[in-house]
Amino acid sequence: MDRSNIIYDQIEQDTSEARKARQLDKIKTVISKAMDSSKEFQTRMGSAGLTADDINDLDSFSKIPVLRKKELLNLQRDKGLDWLLTATPGELSRIYQSPGPLFDPEGREKDYWGWTEGFYAAGFRPGDLVQMTFSYHLTPAGLMLEEPLREIGCAVIPAGPGNSTVQSQLMTTLPVTGFVGMTSFLKVIAEKARAAGLDLKKDFKLDVAFVAAERLPESLRNEIEEAFGMKVRQGYGTADVGCIAYECLDLGGMHVSSRCYVEICDPQTGHPLPMGEVGEVVVTPYTLSYPLIRFGTGDLSCMVDSPCACGRTAPKLAGILGRADDTAKVKGQFIYPAQVAEVTQGFPQIKKHQIVITNDKGRDLLTLKLQLEGPFDEGKFIPAFQEKVKLRPALLILDENEIIEDGAAPLIDTRSYD
Repeated sequence: MDRSNIIYDQIEQDTSEARKARQLDKIKTVISKAMDSSKEFQTRMGSAGLTADDINDLDSFSKIPVLRKKELLNLQRDKGLDWLLTATPGELSRIYQSPGPLFDPEGREKDYWGWTEGFYAAGFRPGDLVQMTFSYHLTPAGLMLEEPLREIGCAVIPAGPGNSTVQSQLMTTLPVTGFVGMTSFLKVIAEKARAAGLDLKKDFKLDVAFVAAERLPESLRNEIEEAFGMKVRQGYGTADVGCIAYECLDLGGMHVSSRCYVEICDPQTGHPLPMGEVGEVVVTPYTLSYPLIRFGTGDLSCMVDSPCACGRTAPKLAGILGRADDTAKVKGQFIYPAQVAEVTQGFPQIKKHQIVITNDKGRDLLTLKLQLEGPFDEGKFIPAFQEKVKLRPALLILDENEIIEDGAAPLIDTRSYD
């Protein structure tokens, strides 16, 4: 099977001038639809004193205020999902729910989430049998990433997350050539397979992996590639907007997807920053049913435009370098301090709490420090936390001589990705 650098769509090789013209044309189409049918966008433009006629080039586009994820949460809760749609809910393809809770509508446009060119760039080809280990329940990841594989011509095993023993059995019983999921989970599968006496290169047929939802340290990529004799490439996107960028086989950053307009902006002002400067990733997908125009992801990155040997001409994001707000992503799930506070408020014995995120040996760990006053029922707290936050925390109960200082940050992220 030819897994060399083959271009999926010729627009990936556009000149800078052709790309900018196409981006502006797509943006104007989205703005026209949103001004006609989205109450959220109509209100945002009105508050800024703007009309559609004021947006006549990519520079003037940046006058539109950024829509932030927390605002999206509040709008969906206070105004309802209809406030943000240009279609009725029944005209959509699917509606998912992410932690928050936040609804993620999916329209009926072909390749709605835009991942197909990313999978092709990673080496996935017609005839691959791919094991999908992202969830298919409520959250969009499983179906979001399955449909582009089928568009390419792959077959998909909807394995879902967890149960590494069954995952390993599937991979060794069937001729599975592709993996989609989190790199840390593929490492768990590898470790358990080795412990069971399996040879990762002889008993597995994995050639390619497409990973997402967590940062990928080069040390972990190298470890997995060497263990299985395969290629591991990552994509970057969100449940709100879909694909934003992806790696090609030549690495060196993640090519910005052709299905959205991406800006790197000052987190405070929302104004675009020059090439190479670090700022917030602000995305406008070209989808029409749920027009998230100038959506602030909260992620920090910078753009580089050095030529790539693969032939794709889109600039690249130089990795995800941190967060611009007080949220963090752990195992594909956003952690909101306000959500954690909601849980702890139901347990009056908790005087103070603090979230600590680490990644010892490349594995993300969510620890919740608790300063208690009185008996505490861990058996009730853990399920309540999981129901709200969708993750199981490690609890660190402070002794009577330890305290969480007044004014301490509610969330500390100490992860490093050397």
